[in-house]
Amino acid sequence: MESFYTIQGEGYYQGRAAYFIRLGGCDVGCVWCDVKDSWDASKHPQLSIDAIVDLAVDGSLSTVNGERSTVNRVLAVVTGGEPLLHNLDLLTKVLHAKGFATNIETSGSSPLSGDWDWVCLSPKKFKAPLPEVVPFANELKVVVFNKHDFEWAETYAGQVSPTCKLYLQPEWDKAALVTPLIMDYIKTNPKWELSLQLHKYINVP
Repeated sequence: MESFYTIQGEGYYQGRAAYFIRLGGCDVGCVWCDVKDSWDASKHPQLSIDAIVDLAVDGSLSTVNGERSTVNRVLAVVTGGEPLLHNLDLLTKVLHAKGFATNIETSGSSPLSGDWDWVCLSPKKFKAPLPEVVPFANELKVVVFNKHDFEWAETYAGQVSPTCKLYLQPEWDKAALVTPLIMDYIKTNPKWELSLQLHKYINVP
């Protein structure tokens, strides 16, 4: 669907330089999704893996004293849509070969493919994660739309590994209402941390 170099706005890598690769196609259908244009993969051009990675390499070059040089160990974030609708084995292999660290953002609702340095699992009620995907999560990021989502969050907190980072993130349009609820919940349940969509506050992609 699109790719761009920006600052990661959410979760564990918030504030880090990141090259986003957004793949078309999603069968989860979150009512509050802010990239619904990604749902229909047929609306977006098909590119070869080499073309996708070449765009990432070119897009994550920095200019230092007038000369272009690669940014050391840029984080490549593969997202969607639901990226696991695609087999990502070769994409991650080529990204690693070019020096990128690999990070996927997924609902976990399709089989896991790819070789990942970091897996961000964001489970959705609309289509729950596959049980075999959940143990691979390095980061559990639950979007909170209403107070009932705390119970949903705890369901998956009990299934991820003990080292998995736990984040609660307010749904953007409900942030004024649910952020105070999240803050109170975290103070009572300090295993959780707050994730805010920083990119929306600083107006970057």
